[in-house]
Amino acid sequence: MPATFEVSGLLSFTIAILVYFLGAGLNEIITPLKRWNIPEAVTGGIIAALATLFAYKVLGLAVTFDLNARDMLLLYFFTGIGLNARVSDLATGGKPLVILLLLTVVYLVLQNVVAVGGAAVLGLPYGVGPLLGSVSLVGGHGTTIAWAPLIAQRFDLPNALEIGIASATLGLVIASLVGGPVAGLLISRFNLRGTGDDAPMVGLPDTPAESEGGSVNYKNILVTILALNIVIIIAYALEGVVEKTGLKLPMFVVCMLVAIVITNILPKVAPRLPWPARTPALALVSDLSLKIFLAMSLMSMQLWTLGGLGPALGTVLALQTLVAVAYILFVVFPAMGRTYQAAVLAAGFTGISLGATPTAIANMTAVTRTHGPAPIAFIILPLVSAFFIDIANAIAIGFMLR
Repeated sequence: MPATFEVSGLLSFTIAILVYFLGAGLNEIITPLKRWNIPEAVTGGIIAALATLFAYKVLGLAVTFDLNARDMLLLYFFTGIGLNARVSDLATGGKPLVILLLLTVVYLVLQNVVAVGGAAVLGLPYGVGPLLGSVSLVGGHGTTIAWAPLIAQRFDLPNALEIGIASATLGLVIASLVGGPVAGLLISRFNLRGTGDDAPMVGLPDTPAESEGGSVNYKNILVTILALNIVIIIAYALEGVVEKTGLKLPMFVVCMLVAIVITNILPKVAPRLPWPARTPALALVSDLSLKIFLAMSLMSMQLWTLGGLGPALGTVLALQTLVAVAYILFVVFPAMGRTYQAAVLAAGFTGISLGATPTAIANMTAVTRTHGPAPIAFIILPLVSAFFIDIANAIAIGFMLR
């Protein structure tokens, strides 16, 4: 058995920052990475994950990271998304939200058909099919961990968790690499670009200009962090109330919903109160939170868990990737209107289909930093991928387990 080395929380956070800078440097040196809108944290995170794989295989050392800071960064990011949400934007996004939800539900069914069919053709045990579909890909690691014991029991599949985690991990990597190029292709093909009329919600350019909300200084940074903390505290206080309704919502979704309510009420009740919505300060904090979150997520991947699953896993995931890209190009983008917002959502849909919500947001952030803001995309996609689709996915998984 390899020895285990656990990296402490502070050191994990510090390494994540270094991993981000490593990725940023490589993106500058390797031009296609920047042209394809690959997030810097993805580039660095994959290199770091390969380094831990080397430590495991060659040195016999399993490196694990304390990820408590990562969870807080996730709350910061989605609370910031909620603070930027205006009722007018939500009203405008009503129809696109419904369309995107319907497209995602249809894709969820298609993904499971591909998974079960691929597993059958390759002669894999029947219970492996759901694990290579929406359990691990649309659902991600959290859904995989929740459902794997039931799948293991139902289909007598003792390594169900390992298969699901491997699929979710590879899906996360693929989604991080595919989203930017897909959006870049659409933007170039249809000559699309953001209007520039909206202040960036996230995805500040590398050299930001003066914009709505003024410059960034210590005062408005502190105001921003204070507002984020207050909203998160309120969300935690309401967590029990939400659970009593029967809804199982991730904490970051609760934070986002609480932030949406507060940001559309408080500024009207107390107009003189400093509020960070759509300011460069909030965009900066959101950017920082997302970048370090993604770096920590990818650098902590235990790639050695993928080794014993053989080529079958790679074959099914390659097929899932081809189907996802085709669906995005020929269904999602046209249905969402062939606009710049649609192209940004196309980048995010790779996260819904193959990775996770933070991956989707990171892909969209990389695109908007280069081509301009897309505020509606940043509001409707998290609501679909982190809330509505979980309900549909639970129904689909329950059906497959019958």
